[in-house]
Amino acid sequence: MSADAVGSGTAGNGLAGSGVAGSGLAWPVGELPTEQVGSLPRPGRLQRAVLDAEIGAISEEELASEQDLAVRATLDRLAETGSPIVSDGEQRRQSFASYPLAGGDVTAGPVFAVFADGHHRVVPRLATAPFRFSSWAASDVTLARAHTTLPLKQAVISPSMLSLTVPAEGLGGYTRSEFLEDVVAGCVEDIRRSFAAGASRVSIDFTEGRLALRRDVPAPWAGPRALGGFIDLINRVLGELTDSERQAVGVHTCPGNDNDSAHSADVDYAELLPELFQIEAGYFLVQAAGEPDQDRVARLIGREIAALRAAGREAPRVLLGVTNPTNPKLETAEQVRDQLVRAARFVPPELLGSTDDCGFSPYLIDEKPRHGSPDHARDVAFAKIAARVRGTQLASEVLA
Repeated sequence: MSADAVGSGTAGNGLAGSGVAGSGLAWPVGELPTEQVGSLPRPGRLQRAVLDAEIGAISEEELASEQDLAVRATLDRLAETGSPIVSDGEQRRQSFASYPLAGGDVTAGPVFAVFADGHHRVVPRLATAPFRFSSWAASDVTLARAHTTLPLKQAVISPSMLSLTVPAEGLGGYTRSEFLEDVVAGCVEDIRRSFAAGASRVSIDFTEGRLALRRDVPAPWAGPRALGGFIDLINRVLGELTDSERQAVGVHTCPGNDNDSAHSADVDYAELLPELFQIEAGYFLVQAAGEPDQDRVARLIGREIAALRAAGREAPRVLLGVTNPTNPKLETAEQVRDQLVRAARFVPPELLGSTDDCGFSPYLIDEKPRHGSPDHARDVAFAKIAARVRGTQLASEVLA
């Protein structure tokens, strides 16, 4: 029997919920915080149900029932890992990038990324103006809140990703400037709705940040100028939030993870991190476990934190990736502990925490070829998360 078939139907360990909308969840005192990025592999049963719904073999009600089952199982299993904050693992989403346009008037747009194994993903393209969110991340928060008393986090799309859904020349009489104003307004509301629905923290998926530094054909829209524009858009969104809201908003960077393959792992972090830390977020989630030299990532982050402090700016908290979702090999709690203890030589411990390198499955239909199946990948993901949680506790004891 699959582990997902067992559960109480109500996850959680009795801890309080998220509290006042937008107030965030206080960072723990005297221990390193830890949280997941966002997505988790969808069960094979759910993936089949989605395909069946697309051809009319099952009803929308039957699909919703399968989604709810996957969400409840996800929350139960995250609670079992000891995770202090949980999410629904994006079980209801087709992808991290498409939910705002779900049900809207869209077409397939240009290639977003070509992954190392040769497969590619495309950007949804807005077919008619103006741009408006057709659905909100807050819907996932509301539905998840019914099944857990643990604090919730919610991953949301970045305005930079949405900026790729309309051509540079605009759409008819709908100018690029008007489009970006609507994107920023929509992203601000997406975040605020998530807080109002009960999210304690929100993280902005910014996988296109590292990808933007590619200068080759696989990412034809990319380049250093694109990265600067992306960062400006994210800061425009953050600038519309209150201080308490902004402190509870993180930005996540990674080289992608789809079908156990990455799209920009060959782009040097030394190029990205100085730009990344110009984003005025409350915290960052930074991929590191899959890097050839984990300590170099921590050293680069420490250098940026020192530069911010020297300039009189507030230094953000950084959750360092300590598990690699593209690799089925399990990290041990001791390996996680050791990586964090080494990182604390460069990143002040009071600003350090842990996360997973990337979402475990940002796209719903994901065969997880290195894992053998989506169901096995799902079991591996929860095992990795348990090791992250325990290893972070061990590191906290060492660094106390």
